[in-house]
Amino acid sequence: MLVPPPLSLYIHIPWCVQKCPYCDFNSHALKADIPELDYIDALIEDLDTDLAKYDLASQGRELHSIFIGGGTPSLISAPEIGRLLEAVNQRIPFSDDIEITMEANPGTVEAGRFNAYREVGVNRISIGIQSFQDEKLKRLGRIHGSREAITAAGLAKEAGLESFNIDLMHGLPDQSIDDALSDLKQAIALDPPHLSWYQLTIEPNTLFYSKPPVLPDDDDLWEIFEQGHKMLAEAGYVQYEISGYSKPGRQCRHNLNYWRFGDYLGIGCGAHGKLSFADGTITRTVKVKHPRGYLNPTKPYLDQEIQVEASERPFEFFMNRFRLLEACPKHDYVERTGLPLSSIEGPISWTLEQNYLEDRGDEWQITEHGKLFLNDLLAAFVDEEDE
Repeated sequence: MLVPPPLSLYIHIPWCVQKCPYCDFNSHALKADIPELDYIDALIEDLDTDLAKYDLASQGRELHSIFIGGGTPSLISAPEIGRLLEAVNQRIPFSDDIEITMEANPGTVEAGRFNAYREVGVNRISIGIQSFQDEKLKRLGRIHGSREAITAAGLAKEAGLESFNIDLMHGLPDQSIDDALSDLKQAIALDPPHLSWYQLTIEPNTLFYSKPPVLPDDDDLWEIFEQGHKMLAEAGYVQYEISGYSKPGRQCRHNLNYWRFGDYLGIGCGAHGKLSFADGTITRTVKVKHPRGYLNPTKPYLDQEIQVEASERPFEFFMNRFRLLEACPKHDYVERTGLPLSSIEGPISWTLEQNYLEDRGDEWQITEHGKLFLNDLLAAFVDEEDE
């Protein structure tokens, strides 16, 4: 039986000062002032539309986390972020320990700004630093320098937030092993409770894809990961997700809900959502992508609504779940897909034979071998009719 899981809210702010050459997110370089009043109004109306369409108010569900991403959300003023959060809280009750994260760019944050965001309800900041080396930052199209990055992390620490995250990349153009580890050492020195450390990948529809830079080779990338992972462990960070490291108990609860196949409303340009219902249906939503269309009062906010069929659920569940290094309770599969364990009996048996998974009675644990062959492991759960 499908049991509606914890509910989160994702809010997308689509604007940036300029588009980075590696970025394939739905972000748009500013050509004029942000229409923040109109956009916050639209976000509230978008939420109202979803709440009415999916009758969420009658279900008594509360929000466990909110993530304001982009783009660069810190381009929006604190009063307007506060107005938005107050409007959300009036419509959906917040859990007592709700986590409210907002992404920030060091180049758009001045002294005292984090305090203002904290005062209107934000209790976690994610700072997109990417590197502490000015030459690398310039190559990545970032608008901040190393000094601003260090200052932003210090401001976040001083603001009295419950937590903050540093986003850091490795495998950058012409980056040496020493350069990558130097960046990581600087990040660790700033003592963030959470650190997202991930490898740069070249994605379609980016400037780097059309004009590929020279990246470190596979041997160097492996050396960076091995040495960096050791540095993080020695500094007290625990890897709980493919690219997520945290101090004990300081994981990002919003991301955990994604990877545990939880539910989330998505509002804003191009925002994705996933909702589960007691009648056994699972619905994915995608909002209108471009700000012009999203802000057009004659058009709906919803661009796509997709029903997740039973045949697709095993792959979707495990594609998310196996990003996490924690064991997966078997009852989570039953409750969050609405399917019996017998629906995956064959694939599970095969993955156990391949030593990709370990059966621990009430849960499955991905093995070290399984992590190395994750694509093969996930392919076992693809329904042949969907290929």
